[in-house]
Formats: sequence, structure tokens, C-alpha cells
Amino acid sequence: MSTLSLDYLIREPKIKLAKNPLILLLHGYGSNEQDLFSFADELPDEYYVISARAPYDLQYGSYAWYAINFDANQNKFSDNEQAKSSRDLIARFLEELIANFPIDANDVTLIGFSQGAILSYAVALSYPEKIKNVIALSGHISEPALDENYLKNDLSKLKIFASHGTVDQVIPVDWARKTKPFLDKLGIDSIYKEYPIGHGISPQLFHDFKKWLTE
Repeated sequence: MSTLSLDYLIREPKIKLAKNPLILLLHGYGSNEQDLFSFADELPDEYYVISARAPYDLQYGSYAWYAINFDANQNKFSDNEQAKSSRDLIARFLEELIANFPIDANDVTLIGFSQGAILSYAVALSYPEKIKNVIALSGHISEPALDENYLKNDLSKLKIFASHGTVDQVIPVDWARKTKPFLDKLGIDSIYKEYPIGHGISPQLFHDFKKWLTE
């Protein structure tokens, strides 16, 4: 459903408040909005849970937030212009959601997986006034995706939970390990955890980030 900037799935809050907090789910490269939405019902009852579909269609139900291209030596290159465009699109989509649903604009959590995690960091650091929490799963911080003036932003209210699998074959754990020092330098309240998994979400990880969110 959508008259908004992005297609999405929605789970209404099971506990209705005057204004409800929002969890926005951002899937990974080559996936779609159904993916993370599969655990929407396990998320806390008071939240709107909205899963967005990335804008670039890779065919056969696969979508991306930005293209990943390979050169002759199989080196990967991210399309940073598309990443920035998706970053701004997500920020606009959040404004539209707040205009269309009784969402508490001061209580927005992004949960992103892989490319969705990279975008979650980009949105939060570029538009920190729009985001309260980030749960970044199997991603890393890509500086080219950030707003060039992000250091001028007030990042003091952000809270970030980052996690990575130690045997991730898609995004090396070494990339993710740079996250905490990067965020610490910016004075952002964050925790970083590793799990003995590949590129995915384990029950233990799900339990840990849900606990972090509710506390």
C-alpha cells in the first residue's frame, strides 16, 4: 500500500496511545519489505511497525537502497549517489508517516539489516532530530552516504545498538568493528555486540536488541 514515497507494510500498535512510537524496518540488498516484517508481531505492542520497500527494483521481488557494481576484478563499488538519494527518501518517508499516522515524532526507531543498517546510520547521523534509536544489524558506517555536514548536527540524543556476525561472509566483521570507535568519537551512546553467526539474525540477537529497545 502506498500513496507515500515508499511502498510499505504496517502492523498497527496493539496498544493504542494518543501518539504511538514507530519502528521503521529497512531490509537488505536484494530483499523486500516482507523480510524483516516476518518478526513484526514479536516487537513491542505499543509500536507502529512499518517495513519499507527500497526504491531500486532488481526484479523478481528483489529491491535495493542503492546499486552495488562489480569491476573486472570483482571489486565491489557502492553507488553513493543512490545511497544519498535513498537516505533523503527515507527521511521524507518518515515525515509522511508522521503526517498520516498518530506517531510520536520524538520516538522513532530504525531497525536496519545489512544495506538497511548502512542506511539507518546514514539517516540517523544526517537527520538526528528525526531519530531516537538505531538498531543496526550486520551493517557498517559508510561515510560517503552521510550528509557532508553531519558533524554540525546535534547527535547527543541518539542511541545505537549495533551487531555483527563473526563469520559474516557478506560484510566483513572488521568493517563493523570500526563502528563503536567511530560513534564514541562523536559522543553517541552506543553498544556493539558480536554473535557467532553469518550474515543473518539469530534468536539470541533478536532477544538482545528487543531487550535493549524496551529498556
